[in-house]
Amino acid sequence: MIKREKIKELLAATAFNREVSVMGWVRTFRNNQFIALNDGSCMGNIQVVVNFNNTPEELLKRITTGAAISVKGTLIESLGKGQRVEVKASSIEILGDSDPERYPLQPKKHSLEFLREIAHLRFRTNTFNAIFKVRHALAFAVHQFYNERGFVYMHTPIITASDAEGAGEMFRVTTIDPENPPRTTEGKIDYNEDFFGRSTNLTVSGQLEGELAAMAFGQIYTFGPTFRAENSNTTRHLAEFWMIEPEVAFADLEDNMKLAEDMLKYLIRYALDNCGEELEFLNTRLLEEEKSKPQHERSELSLIDKLNFCLNNDFEHLTYTEAIAILKASKPNQKKQFKYLIDEWGADLQSEHERYLVEKHFKKPVILTDYPADIKSFYMRQNEPDDQGRKTVAAMDILFPGIGEIVGGSQREERLDRLTQRMRDLNIPEEELWWFLDTRRFGSAPHSGFGLGFERLVLFVTGMTNIRDVIAFPRFPRNAEF
Repeated sequence: MIKREKIKELLAATAFNREVSVMGWVRTFRNNQFIALNDGSCMGNIQVVVNFNNTPEELLKRITTGAAISVKGTLIESLGKGQRVEVKASSIEILGDSDPERYPLQPKKHSLEFLREIAHLRFRTNTFNAIFKVRHALAFAVHQFYNERGFVYMHTPIITASDAEGAGEMFRVTTIDPENPPRTTEGKIDYNEDFFGRSTNLTVSGQLEGELAAMAFGQIYTFGPTFRAENSNTTRHLAEFWMIEPEVAFADLEDNMKLAEDMLKYLIRYALDNCGEELEFLNTRLLEEEKSKPQHERSELSLIDKLNFCLNNDFEHLTYTEAIAILKASKPNQKKQFKYLIDEWGADLQSEHERYLVEKHFKKPVILTDYPADIKSFYMRQNEPDDQGRKTVAAMDILFPGIGEIVGGSQREERLDRLTQRMRDLNIPEEELWWFLDTRRFGSAPHSGFGLGFERLVLFVTGMTNIRDVIAFPRFPRNAEF
């Protein structure tokens, strides 16, 4: 059994002049004497002091940036600036060499674009150490939040024959030979010959299966990977991402909004309470980044202030109709500064509109409700037409500063006749979703749910600006590296 002490524990130690064993990767090696060593347990490095007079020159040459080493020595109080403790080395063993001519993470500032190209190594930087520690904490907190409230965690299928969103932008799953596919008499690919005996895809959502479970357990949640084959090369979209999707029986739209707001505040609070070192680093990083921007583009709040602001303010509630009136009368719309101008009711809101409402008009998170039925999914509960005859659904989106939409959900349509008519209107085959419709045939009940894109939450909490930097190995158009 390999015995070592973690650097995180040594940096907090109060007992000195004792023998320790520490292992990690070399960040820097100065003057053939001072090693900055990191083992991933924290963002901080511990200084290892080498007696270069008594260390073979061949060994000194192998202590290079990126090398993995094992150090035995004495933990002492440091007299140097910037550290409280250090290890006075008695022996050093090279566990894994790192060629300094080829190792790309030399001790200098690297751009995020460059680090995306070496995503397999970027975990070794302070920035990505912090990001993925925060991501871990948020993922843990998701399970803790729902467990404390008696929810059942469901693993919904990744391979599915249904399209929950009706978008049609899905990745096909098949074992058919692309060079010689079986064909029907009409010349089409014969999916009866495929592995599952039908056409299947990677899931876009676990919602439909989640609804089945909610109709038995009362309240469930899913937390797993989802896939969208959208050709979107933006800072907010991924082809593979993680979704948190609760479904709750006997819950209406108001219950749904409360659950979502409670969850977001719980997760932000957990990160602030448990990732202090990481968030302080990311806060400082963001402040440095902001200095290079023109004054009018800089954030009004620091990262830590922004997180606390979301905790300390109730989210603003307004209907889609009220939002359209605000946007239509806004200066950016009047002066034609929006890329997508708001002319009339029924427009599908874009990120620029969502961010205007959050960042300029209300200056706090916003929950929009009651969207036009024509721009929302088939399963959302239909409201009665308004006084102008406009059809809306009991949908809700939560909008966050810097992100736009972070949560999308609705009360589900529990009335079989309304649901099947809506499916017919949208040409969704009822026979393919017979199992979903059974929940409306046998003991139907009001129920609600939502989806939270986990990477967008991590993006918000870490203050990063590109979603490809908050998932370990991002998948996007023309990129499936690593």
